[in-house]
Amino acid sequence: MPVKLALGAKVRSLRRQQRMTQAELASRLGISASYLNLIEHNRRSFPADLLVKLASLLPVDLKSLSSDHDDRTLSALLEALGDPLFESSDLIANDVREMAATHPAAVRAMLRLYEAYNEARESARNLAVKFSDGAAVGAMPETRFPTEEVSDLLQRHLNYFPELEEGAESLAGAANLHQPDAIFSNLAQHLQRTHDVTVRIEKTGEMQGALRRFDPDRRVLWLSEVLRRGSRNFQLAHQLGLLAHREAIDRLAAEPGLTTDESRALCRVALANYFASAVLMPYDAFFKAVRAERYDIELLGHRFRASFEQVCHRLTTLRRPGSEGVPFHMLRIDAAGNISKRFSATPMRFARFTGACPRWNVFEAFLTPGMIHTQIAEMPDGQSYFELASTVRKQGGGYRAPRTQYAVSLGCELAQARELVYADGLDLSSRDVRVPIGPSCRLCDRLDCEQRAFPPLQHPLQVNEQVRGVSFYAPIKWT
Repeated sequence: MPVKLALGAKVRSLRRQQRMTQAELASRLGISASYLNLIEHNRRSFPADLLVKLASLLPVDLKSLSSDHDDRTLSALLEALGDPLFESSDLIANDVREMAATHPAAVRAMLRLYEAYNEARESARNLAVKFSDGAAVGAMPETRFPTEEVSDLLQRHLNYFPELEEGAESLAGAANLHQPDAIFSNLAQHLQRTHDVTVRIEKTGEMQGALRRFDPDRRVLWLSEVLRRGSRNFQLAHQLGLLAHREAIDRLAAEPGLTTDESRALCRVALANYFASAVLMPYDAFFKAVRAERYDIELLGHRFRASFEQVCHRLTTLRRPGSEGVPFHMLRIDAAGNISKRFSATPMRFARFTGACPRWNVFEAFLTPGMIHTQIAEMPDGQSYFELASTVRKQGGGYRAPRTQYAVSLGCELAQARELVYADGLDLSSRDVRVPIGPSCRLCDRLDCEQRAFPPLQHPLQVNEQVRGVSFYAPIKWT
């Protein structure tokens, strides 16, 4: 069956990158040059067998040809064009969509340019502050944050890494991790036996602020005394991932999307964390428990000795063919609105350059720490999601240690909400309980929102000093 995607511009871009003519690529694909020309101009669909053949001829990741990839690119472009810098450009959404569909390479280049501009603008602000305070000026930051590049890598892989899953299963058998009360001792013994690494629990003062510290020369792994049992297990599994599966982790961290040593190092940390979660929450056992307990995060955390955030992370990785969980999106945010983690296996798109919508229940979670908040959120395009959010605290030391708090949000499409225990007793069909939210103020057309902070991209600012509406940006008709 033909692939229902407008792939013409992508095929043309790939062909040009390899410096091939239409005739050359058509010959290799076994089709006429005229037919390839029609495909490249989206006047003919691309049959699946040709798509597979194309992947064997050109260095193309089939995931990059998916509509999900297109949606993410389009969402990022719309957000970038929401900057006041483009206020007078007179762009409409259809123009942007057409540009993203027909010139994907140019769109990616534009996004990289905007990211560099955004970083330069932030750097200029920081420099101004430093000069005004009389402080010394440090080096200029990179054009992209390492966290952004690592988030993009996880998104490209849909946060599922089969090789690390297989490695975790092998470790569980080799280290005899089937007895929950013996996981720490068995992991420590396995580290000693296979890597000649000794595990020691150290006092907080001696750790100098670290929770885990590994000395490769002395072959000693120190863990802070403030780590609880589940966290100690996690750190041991993390270290085993770095030692036993370094080759696989390094190979993933060598992907072209990671452009700096800092990004590659952060990627290795993220993948080692993935491995640790797979060790402590083995795929088959965890998936079975998830289905039986209907995604009860707190109960799953007790059973697998994992934190609320760790369980949420693991839920986003259940993508094994034949044993797939509910597709989730996940977000971690601080009280100031800074997004430190994000992933989406749903159509939900998060803002990359601007703040999130304040009507989202992830912000409400800070008002009642420790409680799980649910919400039915409706986006401007009519897509509805079931959201749950709760605060999480990072472990500190003693009385004087700072208490770090975040809020974690987990969501799925509304059609799948009944699979979650949190939806019990809720009338999911009622439109009265749906909360209208948006990706950001600049990308949301709801002018009657009382919490709007900026005017939307496609509506010019209209001010009538004689009338006050629910929002400063909401137009008021007055006769």
